[in-house]
Amino acid sequence: MKVLNETTTKRLTCISLLFFSLLSLAAAQPTLRVSAQDNDGYTRVTVTFPSSLPFELEKDGTLLLVRVNSRSAFRLRTDPVKSRLIKAFSWAKSNDLYIIIVETRHERFRYDSFKVENKHQLVIDFYELAAPPAAKEAAAEARQTPPAAEEKKEPSPPVQASTPADGKSQAANGIRTIVIDPGHGGLEYGAKGKFGTLEKDITLAIGFRLKALIEKNLAFHVELTRDRDMDVSLENRAAMANNHRAELFISIHANSSYRSNAKGSETFFLSLNASDEEARRLAYLENNSADLDKPLASENQDDIRMILWDMAQSAYLKQSQRLAEIIQDELNSLLGTKDRGIKQAPFKVLTGVACPAVLVESAFISNPQEERDLARGAFQESVAQAIYRGLVRYIKLLS
Repeated sequence: MKVLNETTTKRLTCISLLFFSLLSLAAAQPTLRVSAQDNDGYTRVTVTFPSSLPFELEKDGTLLLVRVNSRSAFRLRTDPVKSRLIKAFSWAKSNDLYIIIVETRHERFRYDSFKVENKHQLVIDFYELAAPPAAKEAAAEARQTPPAAEEKKEPSPPVQASTPADGKSQAANGIRTIVIDPGHGGLEYGAKGKFGTLEKDITLAIGFRLKALIEKNLAFHVELTRDRDMDVSLENRAAMANNHRAELFISIHANSSYRSNAKGSETFFLSLNASDEEARRLAYLENNSADLDKPLASENQDDIRMILWDMAQSAYLKQSQRLAEIIQDELNSLLGTKDRGIKQAPFKVLTGVACPAVLVESAFISNPQEERDLARGAFQESVAQAIYRGLVRYIKLLS
């Protein structure tokens, strides 16, 4: 018992040292912070710069773009977004230009801004504009529509794994929101095929199709982490799932390998250790391709971060593993692809999600034949169908 206690003490000491080492490393890099707060009649967004920096504001539909010129690298840190008007924060970078993206829930807003020089802050006040009369009438009609009308929808012909009654009972069992994460986007396009197909375009197309299937056949609300070609940080993708209290999180990707003949689908769930060297390499590429922060000095420091991040998802690993197994089985069956099995890897996008979470690599964009398949709408629909059927099977396990 004494030896056991000494071993436990040593492990706790090592974890503590790793934690404080990580804090020191994170503190060494300048941080740009963005937060939102609802007030009476307006919503205030505060951007705190690491130093005095030039910026420009531009409204673009539902977005407000804050363009910042800086030769110095800095980190973006956002507080959880809980606002009636602001939907999400994200950013993009090109050379010395950083673009902070404030996404609103609709384009009916105006804004005023001012600077607080001594705090290096930009304060932006958003004011919601009244909806036009036609929109108000449509909203009124929607509120008067009986809930039973939605329950009468029939499932689409290709999918017979669920009925409207199933969806109703499943919602009663606690699953109400599913978050779909189309990987990459914006300046970060992910993997690129031989014929020029971009991963970011494929994942968004599959994401839209999967969202439509779920909303048509099941009584669940679906959120996309992005619904256009824009950058969303890995941290913000997880934060969006948590802000919406998601019950399930599905991240969609297209695989890539140095072997041009690699083929098939793979489904991952989170683990600090990768299943094999190829899974470890894939996780490294996915984790770093969209990272706008200046990378830390060594791979060991990334391992330190993963030890801490792994704790957030640890409570859901068994459920995530089961969900991954079912989705992989459907992908093999419906697509007729090679069974590469489920795998584990330290994907950052899964770490902060407080619900069962998986990452689906739909096919190999590095394989010329599968690249052609991925570009076809019929194949994208098949991938969405397979994931959807897997979700239905998993949800039925909870009933």
